[in-house]
Amino acid sequence: MVESLFRDIKVCVFDAYGTLFDFNSAAERCRDALGDKTDELSALWRSKQLQYTWLRGLMGKHKPFREVTGDALDFALQTLEVGDPALRNRLMELYDRIEAFPEVPGVLRRLKQAGIATAILSNGSPDMLDAAVRHTGIGGDLDAVLSVEAVGVYKPHPSVYELAAREFGVPLSAISFQSSNAWDAVAAATFGMRVVWCNRYGQQRERLTAEPNVEVGALSALPEILGL
Repeated sequence: MVESLFRDIKVCVFDAYGTLFDFNSAAERCRDALGDKTDELSALWRSKQLQYTWLRGLMGKHKPFREVTGDALDFALQTLEVGDPALRNRLMELYDRIEAFPEVPGVLRRLKQAGIATAILSNGSPDMLDAAVRHTGIGGDLDAVLSVEAVGVYKPHPSVYELAAREFGVPLSAISFQSSNAWDAVAAATFGMRVVWCNRYGQQRERLTAEPNVEVGALSALPEILGL
């Protein structure tokens, strides 16, 4: 059943942060300064980052992801009583040099070799995404890097997922969307894409409108799902 759903995939679209790029890597590289607050800060930073995107979408008060990311970091630092402006700047700079998960370059290369188009579809600001793509060296295996800035609202708004359909001009059933975020996977499935949920963090399934077609632990499983 799964094989038939993914038999005619022409495009693989990937969420960026948490799916291709390890958002924990920025804080991890500051463990020398953060010490035993490293993991807590990284988790709180990410949680508030997502909350602020959802809240801004509901309030109709969009602003770029770089600013949202800075606001979330400020909240996390203040909550954990870390008052070091230089460290704050260091963390934000490292977010532009975020690391890719180990399997990512090989998977993207294999998809491209098989003739499948590839793209990022992310909340990230264009400059942030460009920096991360350059740092990780995956740009040569991407056909497009799509940011929500093109529509001025964050995921899970349907207009974000529509960006990928417009970019490639293929039916939704020909797009496989990959995300590590359960809510993002649900939104893409609701929109009509085929969805692979890369459940890197052991999340529970969301109780929402739809479910992803496949759940995997890492993107290394994707070529087999696509029959490559």
